[in-house]
Amino acid sequence: MPPLAAASSATQVQVGAPRPRHLGLIMDGNRRWARAEGLADISEGHRAGAEHLTDLLAWASARGIDHVSVYVLSADNIRKRDSLEMQFLFALIETVIPDRVRAAERWQLHISGDLELLPSSTRDALLTAVQDTKDRPGHLTLAIGYDAHQDILDALRRAVTDLPSGDPSSLTVEMISSRLAGGPVKDIDLIIRTGGDSRTSGFFPWQSKSAELYVSPGPWPAFTERDFDEALAYYAARRMSAQ
Repeated sequence: MPPLAAASSATQVQVGAPRPRHLGLIMDGNRRWARAEGLADISEGHRAGAEHLTDLLAWASARGIDHVSVYVLSADNIRKRDSLEMQFLFALIETVIPDRVRAAERWQLHISGDLELLPSSTRDALLTAVQDTKDRPGHLTLAIGYDAHQDILDALRRAVTDLPSGDPSSLTVEMISSRLAGGPVKDIDLIIRTGGDSRTSGFFPWQSKSAELYVSPGPWPAFTERDFDEALAYYAARRMSAQ
C-alpha cells in the first residue's frame, strides 16, 4: 500500500533531487471538504476544487514540472451520479476550468475522454480552450468523461489503422503510446491522490505503469503547497533509493 502522507511538517526536496517530469493528480474529497466546512451546498466543494487547479499549475511551474494530468470526471460518474450534481459539475467544467487554464498563461490544454458525454456547450467551451492555448510550453491533460479501457482501445485502434504494412505483428508499445490522448509526454512519474484513499480508480493505467503513488489524507481543496512539496520529497526519496 502506498504511504499516507503525514499531516505534520513538510520535508524539503533537496537541491538536485529527482523531480517528476510528468505529474498526475486524482483530486478527491471535494464533498467531504464542503461538509467539514459546514457549507449548505456540498457541491460548492467541487467549485473550490476546480478553482484550486490554479494553485496546482503555479506550484508545478515553479518547480519545473511541465506535464500535468488531472482526473476531473470519469465516464462512470457521469452515468451514475445524481443529475443535479452533474449539471453543477458540467457548469464548472464549462466556465471555471477553461478560464483558469487560460489565465495560467503557460499551459496548453489537452482533453482525454469522451466529450460526447458532455452537454454541447460544455464540450464546445473545452474545445475552444484547447485551441486558445495551443503552442504553450506546459501541457495539462484533463481526464473528463474518462474511461481507462476506452482510452487504451482508442489508441490501439488508431495505431492499427496507421500501420503501413497492415500487419499487426509490427505493432509496438511506442506506437500505441504515441496515439494516446493527452500531451506529448505520456509516461506519468508520480501520482498524487488526495482524500486518503489508495485506489488509482483507473487513472491512466497505460501511462502510469511505473509511477509512484502518493496518498495525501486531506481533501483536495485543503491540499497546500507544503503538501505538494511533501509529495515531491517522497518521490525523490523513492527514486534515489532505487538508484
